Amino acid sequence: MSAVLKDVAELASMRERDLAEVMAIESAVYSHPWSRGNFADSLRAGYECRTLRLGTELVGYFILMVAAGEAHLLNLSIAAAHQRSGRGSALLRDAASLARSLGARNLFLEVRPSNLGAQALYTRFGFRRIGVRRGYYPAPSGREDALVLTLSLQ
Repeated sequence: MSAVLKDVAELASMRERDLAEVMAIESAVYSHPWSRGNFADSLRAGYECRTLRLGTELVGYFILMVAAGEAHLLNLSIAAAHQRSGRGSALLRDAASLARSLGARNLFLEVRPSNLGAQALYTRFGFRRIGVRRGYYPAPSGREDALVLTLSLQ
Protein backbone atom coordinates (compact mmCIF):
# COMPACT_ATOMS: atom_id res chain seq x y z
CA MET A 1 0.00 0.00 0.00
CA SER A 2 1.34 3.45 -0.84
CA ALA A 3 0.14 6.88 0.11
CA VAL A 4 0.09 9.80 -2.27
CA LEU A 5 0.88 13.07 -0.60
CA LYS A 6 -0.75 16.14 -2.06
CA ASP A 7 0.54 19.64 -1.62
CA VAL A 8 -1.35 21.39 1.14
CA ALA A 9 -2.41 24.97 0.49
CA GLU A 10 -0.61 27.41 2.79
CA LEU A 11 -1.71 30.94 3.60
CA ALA A 12 1.11 33.32 4.49
CA SER A 13 1.78 37.03 4.82
CA MET A 14 2.69 38.59 1.48
CA ARG A 15 6.24 39.91 1.33
CA GLU A 16 8.02 42.23 -1.07
CA ARG A 17 9.84 39.19 -2.47
CA ASP A 18 6.47 37.73 -3.55
CA LEU A 19 5.61 40.66 -5.82
CA ALA A 20 7.13 39.31 -9.04
CA GLU A 21 4.96 36.18 -8.76
CA VAL A 22 1.94 38.24 -7.68
CA MET A 23 2.39 40.48 -10.73
CA ALA A 24 2.61 37.47 -13.04
CA ILE A 25 -0.82 36.29 -11.86
CA GLU A 26 -2.29 39.81 -11.76
CA SER A 27 -1.18 40.56 -15.33
CA ALA A 28 -2.45 37.22 -16.60
CA VAL A 29 -5.95 37.38 -15.10
CA TYR A 30 -6.89 41.06 -15.51
CA SER A 31 -7.14 43.32 -18.54
CA HIS A 32 -6.33 46.29 -16.26
CA PRO A 33 -4.13 44.83 -13.49
CA TRP A 34 -2.96 46.53 -10.35
CA SER A 35 0.58 47.86 -10.64
CA ARG A 36 3.50 46.57 -8.62
CA GLY A 37 3.34 49.94 -6.86
CA ASN A 38 -0.26 49.27 -5.77
CA PHE A 39 0.85 46.07 -4.06
CA ALA A 40 3.97 47.66 -2.56
CA ASP A 41 1.86 50.55 -1.24
CA SER A 42 -0.58 48.06 0.33
CA LEU A 43 2.29 46.30 2.09
CA ARG A 44 3.74 49.61 3.34
CA ALA A 45 0.31 50.79 4.52
CA GLY A 46 0.02 47.71 6.72
CA TYR A 47 -2.97 46.20 4.93
CA GLU A 48 -3.59 42.50 5.46
CA CYS A 49 -1.84 41.04 2.40
CA ARG A 50 -1.82 37.26 2.10
CA THR A 51 -0.57 34.70 -0.41
CA LEU A 52 -1.82 31.17 -1.02
CA ARG A 53 0.72 28.59 -2.13
CA LEU A 54 0.59 24.94 -3.11
CA GLY A 55 4.08 23.80 -2.32
CA THR A 56 6.25 26.50 -3.85
CA GLU A 57 3.68 27.61 -6.44
CA LEU A 58 1.82 30.85 -5.81
CA VAL A 59 -1.83 30.19 -6.69
CA GLY A 60 -3.57 33.24 -5.24
CA TYR A 61 -3.56 36.24 -2.95
CA PHE A 62 -5.73 38.86 -1.32
CA ILE A 63 -5.40 42.42 -0.05
CA LEU A 64 -7.68 43.36 2.85
CA MET A 65 -8.02 46.74 4.54
CA VAL A 66 -9.59 46.73 8.01
CA ALA A 67 -10.49 49.92 9.89
CA ALA A 68 -13.26 51.30 12.11
CA GLY A 69 -15.11 48.00 12.36
CA GLU A 70 -15.28 47.48 8.59
CA ALA A 71 -13.20 45.54 6.11
CA HIS A 72 -12.71 46.16 2.41
CA LEU A 73 -11.45 43.35 0.18
CA LEU A 74 -9.38 45.33 -2.30
CA ASN A 75 -8.08 42.45 -4.40
CA LEU A 76 -8.59 38.68 -4.45
CA SER A 77 -7.04 36.77 -7.32
CA ILE A 78 -6.46 33.15 -8.26
CA ALA A 79 -4.08 32.02 -10.99
CA ALA A 80 -5.98 31.01 -14.13
CA ALA A 81 -4.88 27.36 -13.87
CA HIS A 82 -6.39 27.13 -10.38
CA GLN A 83 -9.68 28.94 -10.95
CA ARG A 84 -12.87 26.97 -10.34
CA SER A 85 -10.98 24.52 -8.12
CA GLY A 86 -12.24 25.79 -4.77
CA ARG A 87 -9.12 27.89 -4.15
CA GLY A 88 -11.04 31.16 -4.55
CA SER A 89 -13.65 30.02 -2.03
CA ALA A 90 -10.93 29.01 0.42
CA LEU A 91 -9.13 32.32 0.02
CA LEU A 92 -12.37 34.28 0.43
CA ARG A 93 -13.18 32.29 3.57
CA ASP A 94 -9.71 33.10 4.93
CA ALA A 95 -10.14 36.81 4.16
CA ALA A 96 -13.55 36.93 5.87
CA SER A 97 -12.23 35.04 8.89
CA LEU A 98 -9.26 37.39 9.18
CA ALA A 99 -11.54 40.46 8.89
CA ARG A 100 -13.82 39.07 11.61
CA SER A 101 -10.86 38.33 13.91
CA LEU A 102 -9.70 41.94 13.47
CA GLY A 103 -13.08 43.27 14.61
CA ALA A 104 -14.81 43.96 11.31
CA ARG A 105 -18.58 43.64 11.36
CA ASN A 106 -18.99 43.85 7.57
CA LEU A 107 -16.85 43.00 4.57
CA PHE A 108 -17.19 45.14 1.44
CA LEU A 109 -15.88 44.70 -2.10
CA GLU A 110 -16.36 45.89 -5.65
CA VAL A 111 -16.69 43.60 -8.66
CA ARG A 112 -17.07 44.25 -12.37
CA PRO A 113 -20.51 43.43 -13.82
CA SER A 114 -18.61 41.58 -16.58
CA ASN A 115 -16.86 39.31 -14.04
CA LEU A 116 -19.61 36.69 -13.81
CA GLY A 117 -17.37 34.05 -12.22
CA ALA A 118 -16.45 36.30 -9.32
CA GLN A 119 -20.06 37.41 -8.90
CA ALA A 120 -21.16 33.77 -8.68
CA LEU A 121 -18.51 33.09 -6.02
CA TYR A 122 -19.56 36.11 -3.95
CA THR A 123 -23.26 35.25 -4.25
CA ARG A 124 -22.62 31.65 -3.13
CA PHE A 125 -20.66 33.04 -0.19
CA GLY A 126 -23.60 35.21 0.91
CA PHE A 127 -22.60 38.67 -0.31
CA ARG A 128 -25.44 40.98 -1.29
CA ARG A 129 -25.44 43.93 -3.65
CA ILE A 130 -25.81 47.32 -1.99
CA GLY A 131 -24.88 49.75 -4.73
CA VAL A 132 -23.16 50.65 -7.97
CA ARG A 133 -20.12 52.87 -8.52
CA ARG A 134 -20.54 54.37 -11.99
CA GLY A 135 -17.45 54.30 -14.22
CA TYR A 136 -15.28 52.85 -11.46
CA TYR A 137 -13.05 50.51 -13.48
CA PRO A 138 -10.99 51.19 -16.60
CA ALA A 139 -12.22 49.06 -19.49
CA PRO A 140 -11.18 48.47 -23.10
CA SER A 141 -13.95 50.78 -24.33
CA GLY A 142 -13.83 53.46 -21.64
CA ARG A 143 -15.04 52.75 -18.11
CA GLU A 144 -17.03 49.98 -16.44
CA ASP A 145 -19.25 50.24 -13.38
CA ALA A 146 -18.52 48.41 -10.15
CA LEU A 147 -21.12 46.48 -8.21
CA VAL A 148 -20.67 47.12 -4.49
CA LEU A 149 -21.27 44.03 -2.37
CA THR A 150 -21.28 43.41 1.37
CA LEU A 151 -21.20 40.45 3.71
CA SER A 152 -22.19 40.61 7.36
CA LEU A 153 -19.49 39.08 9.55
CA GLN A 154 -21.59 39.00 12.72
